[in-house]
Amino acid sequence: MDPNYALSPAAQHWLQVALIWIGFGSLAGLLARAVFPARQPVGPAATIAVGIVGSALGLLALSLFDGSNLHPIGPVGFLAATAGAFVLLIVYRLAVAYAAKREQGTGQGE
Repeated sequence: MDPNYALSPAAQHWLQVALIWIGFGSLAGLLARAVFPARQPVGPAATIAVGIVGSALGLLALSLFDGSNLHPIGPVGFLAATAGAFVLLIVYRLAVAYAAKREQGTGQGE
């Protein structure tokens, strides 16, 4: 590889960190969808996004209770990431149900 196109060590590190979060977030999102009892109206891209955001939220919540700096690599981190994604799916499902109920309520008076 041409040395003019090489990334700096700091850029390589942050690229690896981003790929780890994307990979484990995707796995956590898929596992949360598999465990969630109802059918979810989200596609693959939304599953990955829910997994990544849920991973961040689950690990943040666990680090607030535990006081340590966690990352998704490891059993406890992966369980926290999956739990965060699961909670996010529940919140999403409740928001969709609320929006549908609200839409039905406004359509009856016309």
